[in-house]
Amino acid sequence: MKLSEFEVAIAEEFGAFGRVLRRDTVVVSLGNRTPDEALAAGFPAREVWFALCAAQDVPPQRWHGAGRPKPARG
Repeated sequence: MKLSEFEVAIAEEFGAFGRVLRRDTVVVSLGNRTPDEALAAGFPAREVWFALCAAQDVPPQRWHGAGRPKPARG
């Protein structure tokens, strides 16, 4: 997952509240860091996304493929 895909996934799943979650939510599995701190520390965006989803009780079926462009319909 690219950082740009992470940002799209956050916006799609959490809307404007995603910015607050990134800045203020301390996630134990990220070493007691916020998502923004974890990204700054070099954690992969995919790992941060999965950890935030788990911490926020997002259903697992919505974790994968988030932030990716929708396939074009032919």
